Amino acid sequence: MRRALYVLLSTLAFLVLSPVLLLARKTRRGLLERFGFYRSEAVPQGGWPRVWLHGASAGDLQALSPMIARFRERFPDARILLTTMTDTGRAMAEQRFSAQVDGVLYAPWDLPGATRRAMRALRPDLLVLEYAEIWPNLIHAARAAGARVVLTNGRFSPDRLRGYRTLFAVFGNPLSELDLLLMREDDEAERALSLGAPLDRVWVTGNTKFDGLAVPGPSPEDEALRTALGLPQDALVLMGGSTHEGEEEILLSVWQRLRDAHPGLRLVLAPRYVDRAARVQSLAQARGVEAGRRTGGPAGAPVMVLDTIGELARAYRLATVVFVGGSFTHRGGQNILEPAAQGRPVFFGPRMDNFRDSVQVLLGRGGIQVADAEQLYRVLSELLGRPDVLANLGSLAAQSVRQVSGASQRNVDLVARLLLGAGARTVPRRAGSAG
Repeated sequence: MRRALYVLLSTLAFLVLSPVLLLARKTRRGLLERFGFYRSEAVPQGGWPRVWLHGASAGDLQALSPMIARFRERFPDARILLTTMTDTGRAMAEQRFSAQVDGVLYAPWDLPGATRRAMRALRPDLLVLEYAEIWPNLIHAARAAGARVVLTNGRFSPDRLRGYRTLFAVFGNPLSELDLLLMREDDEAERALSLGAPLDRVWVTGNTKFDGLAVPGPSPEDEALRTALGLPQDALVLMGGSTHEGEEEILLSVWQRLRDAHPGLRLVLAPRYVDRAARVQSLAQARGVEAGRRTGGPAGAPVMVLDTIGELARAYRLATVVFVGGSFTHRGGQNILEPAAQGRPVFFGPRMDNFRDSVQVLLGRGGIQVADAEQLYRVLSELLGRPDVLANLGSLAAQSVRQVSGASQRNVDLVARLLLGAGARTVPRRAGSAG
């Protein structure tokens, strides 16, 4: 009865929200796939196990990506499909991961018909959901089709526990249908258990995003990007990565003040959503500053906007110091470990609720949290005149990232035991050397 109620209300909710979903910038493409209709040529045949990895956005897919190579090593005949909800995630996946997987697709809406059709088309043996992607119809359809279902990098926000409990009480608890809940931290595991997850299925394995931060060796692409942005080899460069509305103005203001003491300082802005690039460029121009774009020039302008997908990690290597956005807004932060892995000091604002584990890794070890724009200016003003301190902070940041790794291997080891029929266990919940 409770499941029937969820099916009914989720369908009604979709009908009400469909004008927004079908027209929204993030979700307006791939309508057939979103309703569970996949072209046969887009779906690989054969292979075992058939692994479906799902993350809602580009960031989620990046967190899943380190597991791909581990799956390939453990299961050479596997067929791996990668799905996402957003257009940005799809574009990034096709650009960065299409050579590593057997298909990149949109996930179906969480509707009973769409999810059943998706299962018939994709035929997964394993469905891996990232972060907090708890979609009851999708999970139920996977289990009904005989697939195992695993949550990886699991997180349940403490602010939403009451809402989860209410929904689970009314509609049934989808956590009971998960075969494994692979959580990032002990606190996350405790929250999952408090929501009714079975004890013998909850493990603490860490965060796979820490495994995807390896620094590639020098490449001609580095210099090609430097040339496109017009950055001199010895230039001081302040980079704002994954910035959101309102943060570019803050960085422009701070940068203009810093130029009094450092007239050669360049600013590179990389908005979280590249379709904001023209607006970001116009914000600089409105201040009377020449500004260019990665794809449209003029290269060498004092302010440049990175308006491409998949180049941000490489761009961080061209920076002297990095500020990561989403942290002066209600977004709750963005990935601060990516620039740290490139050996760059990393600044971020006070609102890092979604990346608290990353803050714990980096704070005081190459990461600097600031309360507001004024503090950002003051600390940058001091550090830009001390290149030795900046270099030490960058080295410390890179070292901090190297020290946290291994979650991807632990996850795949546990999944392999699940697929190959290993017996269950009850304690301990922390996976140290699973497999």
